[in-house]
This record gives sequence, C-alpha cells and structure tokens, in this order.
Amino acid sequence: MSRLLTVSAVLAALTASGTTAVVAQGAVEPRASAAAPVSADSSRGAVVSVEHVRTLTAREVAAELAGDEAGAWDTGAVRYGLDTFRLVYRTVDPQGRPTTASGLLALPRNGERRLRTVSFTHGTELFKGDVASVSTSVWDQAPALTHASAGFATVLPDYLGLGLGPGPHPWMDVPSETTAALDMLRASRSVARAKGRELRREVLVTGFSQGASAALGLARALQEGADAWFGLRAVAPISGAYAFRDAELPALLAGQTEPKASAIYSALTLVAFNRLHHVYDTPAQVFRTPYDRTIEGLLDGTHTGQEVVAGTPDSIDALLTPRGRAMLAHPTGRLAAALRVADGVCADWTPRAPVRLYYAEGDEQAVTANTAHCHGTLRARGSHARQIDLGTPDYEGSRHLGSQQAGTAAVVGWFGSLRDR
Repeated sequence: MSRLLTVSAVLAALTASGTTAVVAQGAVEPRASAAAPVSADSSRGAVVSVEHVRTLTAREVAAELAGDEAGAWDTGAVRYGLDTFRLVYRTVDPQGRPTTASGLLALPRNGERRLRTVSFTHGTELFKGDVASVSTSVWDQAPALTHASAGFATVLPDYLGLGLGPGPHPWMDVPSETTAALDMLRASRSVARAKGRELRREVLVTGFSQGASAALGLARALQEGADAWFGLRAVAPISGAYAFRDAELPALLAGQTEPKASAIYSALTLVAFNRLHHVYDTPAQVFRTPYDRTIEGLLDGTHTGQEVVAGTPDSIDALLTPRGRAMLAHPTGRLAAALRVADGVCADWTPRAPVRLYYAEGDEQAVTANTAHCHGTLRARGSHARQIDLGTPDYEGSRHLGSQQAGTAAVVGWFGSLRDR
C-alpha cells in the first residue's frame, strides 16, 4: 500500500506536482554514492559505502515538517538536530544470493553516545528514487526527521531494488523485506560505531502500509534471535494489508477501495509475485490488451509515478482478463502459497513485546478489515496486541496517507514513553 490518492488527485498530479507514490514529488534519480567503499566484507550487513547527506538543526527539522504543502506534520516531538547518512550495504536476494541494498540512517544531535533505535519500513513506492535515501520530499523524509529529532537513531531500509539497490523490487515479499531491514540495522550499527555512537540492543519497530507487514516480519525475526545483538522492544505498524488474501484482495475486487489504486495494486500483485513464484505463463493470460504488452516493463522501478498512472487503466475490469481476476479472487497453487507467507506476519508467531496496530477508519487503500483480522489472530495466539484508531486523518484527500502522518506522531509518542527493559 502506498501514496495513491483519489482518482481526481491522481489525474491532477499528471499536470501538477502532487504527492503520491505513483507521482514522484521531490524525488531524485538514484545515483551511485560519492563515498569511498568502507568495507570489502562480503557478510550480510557489511557496509559498502556511507555518505553524509544532511545536517539539520532542531529548528530546521521543525520548519521542514511544518512546511509540507500537502499537510503539515506534527512537530511536538522535535527536540534535537540530526545528521542523515546514505548507506549501501550487503544483503541477500529472495533466493539467498548476495546482493546490495541501500537505506537512510538518521542520528540525533543529542549528545548521547548510546542511542535507542527505531526501524521504519516504508509503504509501496513504484519508482526507485521515491525512498528516503535518495528522495528530498518531506513525505519520504518525515519518519526519519520525526523519530531522530526526538532522540532516536532511526533506520530506514529502502528494501531490495529501490534506492540504489539493483534489479526490480520484490513487492510484498516479507522474507526479503525482513532480511533487508535486518541487514540495514547491522550496517547502521557499524556506521554509528564509526561515529562514536552505539545503537542499543532493543529495537522499536514501526512501518507504514506495505512497511507495516515488513515491520511485523522484522519484529518476528528479532524476537526469534535472528541477530546476535539486536532484539525486539515493541512494534507499532500503521495501516497494513496484513490479511492480503482474506481482506485486501476481496476489497479490491469488490470496488471497496479507490479504483485507480486498486488497478495498480492488482497489477503489482500479479507482476511482482510472478517474478518470484511464476504464477502465470504469459502476461496475456491475466492482463487485457494493450496492458499485456506494457505492464511488466512499466512496473520495473525505473518508471516514475506519472508514467505508471498514465500507463494503467482506471479500473480493475479494464486491466484484468477473467482469468486474471479469478486468480486474485480465488488464489491457488504458488500464488496461494505466497499469500500465506505474506499473511503469516500475523498468523505465524506470538509477539512477546508490546504491539500496537494503528489504523484509520475509512482507509481507502488498506481497508480496516486487515487490522481487525491481524488483531484477532494475534490475540487468539495469546498476544496482548492493541488496536489504535487514528480517527479520520486527511492528507490531500486520503485517509490512508493521513494515517501515516497521524500514526507517525502517535508512534513516536508511544516509543518515547517506553523504557529499555
């Protein structure tokens, strides 16, 4: 799930500078890091390069957050200035083969050597440049600015295939989101140590939309001891599609979500899952003409949001063949198995750390049935997870986007109230 707005806002963004995931705002083309290589280590989390990006005072952070023309971000937690760093680090692809990924590390200028750590995993981005490590938009930067200025070391992985990462992004692939996020934590610890800082062991995990599922995947890995240093303190995902098969896909197909966004998410589901799991033989089996000839290339991460919006229809029915629609309505085989993995972020473990699931009523992209489903599943497994209603926040006419704004403010407040155990 991502920065997709109503049809009117999306279409307006084709001729104006809107702020959506399908419309890049303030994004820059990904480029190679100017920094010299830091390490030749081939192990996961080893730093390939690090580049200082910005230094901001607390006043500058507050001004940037409050100055978002699409809707001001809460500045109540801003206390400190900060530095941001672009990292390239070693990780693994979905098949376990060595690759690299990028991300942003934000360190507060609060005078403390030992820092509490927040991991934030972002929502769906269609263009490689629309992530925090390379984008200059307030939307992409706001979570880093909010948490770091409150005193937290803040770690934002780009995932595979976004930012400076090679190849296409394996969208909604929780296993690779988890490895990329975990290895970004490891790389960030190395960089922080080189700066005379130390990241504390217990990680506060959050994420929005697609990143909400990624946050739960990372939290599960940390609880299960995937890293010798880092553990889990708390997890606070925002507006996720945790029940992709049982809640999100039915809502998309039933017209309960914003139509243009629904068409793009449907295309993403089939194209991204086909790359990893071979769920169809040819695009013509699932996509109508002319999209069967264009949609896979359009969703390769090198096309801007404007191009994706212009190259996709305004409805699912204009996009999918009867077979394509049936595959999403009644997943079987490899697609069903892949969806079980994605939905396992709520079904396959019992968190021992505090969990808060944030959501917005009337979310037009990640329907609230996702959160209710995840909450019920976690509670049935013995977790004391809580649902937190953010009300009806608005960001350029979108409650989904508004939930990231409202949720970021709520989460930084909650994390600040917790203490290391």
